[in-house]
Amino acid sequence: MRSPDTSFFGHPAGLGFLAFTQAWERFSFYGMQALLPLYLVDHLLEPDVAAGVAGLTGLRAGVEALTGPLSTTAFAAQLFGLYIGLFNIAPLALGWLADGLFGQRRLVLAGLLLMAAGHLAMAVEALFLPALALLLLGGGCLKGNLYAQVGMLYAGGDGRRTRAYAIHLMALNVGSILAPLICGTLGERVGWHWGFTAAGIGMLLGLAIYVAGTRHLPPDNIRRTRVTPDVPAVGEAAAITAIVLMLLPFTIVYAAAMQAYNLLLVWAQEVMDRDVAGFEVPVTWLLTYDGLMTIVGIFLALRLWAGLGRREPDAMIKLAVAGLIVAAAWSLLAVVTTAAAGGPVSMLLVLLFFALLDLSYGWLDPPANSFVSVHAPARLASTLMSLNIAAFGAANIASGWLGRFQEPLGPAGFWWLLAAVGGAGAVVALLLRPLVVRLAPG
Repeated sequence: MRSPDTSFFGHPAGLGFLAFTQAWERFSFYGMQALLPLYLVDHLLEPDVAAGVAGLTGLRAGVEALTGPLSTTAFAAQLFGLYIGLFNIAPLALGWLADGLFGQRRLVLAGLLLMAAGHLAMAVEALFLPALALLLLGGGCLKGNLYAQVGMLYAGGDGRRTRAYAIHLMALNVGSILAPLICGTLGERVGWHWGFTAAGIGMLLGLAIYVAGTRHLPPDNIRRTRVTPDVPAVGEAAAITAIVLMLLPFTIVYAAAMQAYNLLLVWAQEVMDRDVAGFEVPVTWLLTYDGLMTIVGIFLALRLWAGLGRREPDAMIKLAVAGLIVAAAWSLLAVVTTAAAGGPVSMLLVLLFFALLDLSYGWLDPPANSFVSVHAPARLASTLMSLNIAAFGAANIASGWLGRFQEPLGPAGFWWLLAAVGGAGAVVALLLRPLVVRLAPG
């Protein structure tokens, strides 16, 4: 059944409010992502600064108890990976609250407020770890429920879901474009705390958009019974198993892709030729270009799928394609780095790497979100969408763990390792596809 509301580019109006709420959430998230690796390496982990950060010494001791002694760069990679990973795993811990108790709307509102508070607390160095805790709690309340609400706009059998998640991803990338330009430039050129404060203001704007669109949002879906009539053809256990299997290659491919937002930025700051007519381009601006090219990549994927019609590939094939594109991007960067032989690397070649990497996201994110939305039992919609986000979080933790190999392998060797990981994700997607198709037909 198709919703009669087509006021937002052929989709329900609620999609626009949800997308641009998350665009501001992404503005704050990507502002943090752009600044955090540089902030850690260039400022916070300096001995005289780190001594004044409450709890940081104990945290570092705990991490090194598991990993062994770490250099400042390696510890920064671990800390960054843990933050990004836990930010995306936290929704799994809190998603069941929406399904079973509070509903999606109240938790989204709480998440927006908590994240705004967390970004504003980042302006005080001593509160660095409590600020991260507020951000993690806010993300846990927010992310899974926003994504679940997108799927809840559509009745069963409405084939627009994958396109809706693609449009949603394109819209929220507006936030990823603005974040490095505003938060990144303020942080690098004016002061770290100005960048974090700008991210907090973005969260308050997201709150205003969400409240303004309340009447267009789907009603809360709170679990009332143990009966799930929406998946009669496939048992709940089979559907959930299919989702878990689909998320395995999704996680592997993202583990390779996400290093572009961690140690690659530190490497680019040191190695990339950033001079343009006498102006030194801030390294965080790479992420603005990344956001633009992600939108282009999604648009091209949508056009290709529309052209294929009934021959459009299923989610597992799309994940395999994403893995191959990620592998190709890191292979390109490995060749470029080797050719530079330790000298400066052209910014144009780094931009080419991002352009290729960004082609993968249209094949990776919307298909996975749509797969979960279609096959998840209605009573577990937020929980299983949160599991999807948690897989992305696990990928970031794995990416942080992989970061330890950058120094012993050297940049080129490390890029080749990431290419192998992306290719492995493609292979796993193809191997698991027959089983996933049997468990979740259609």
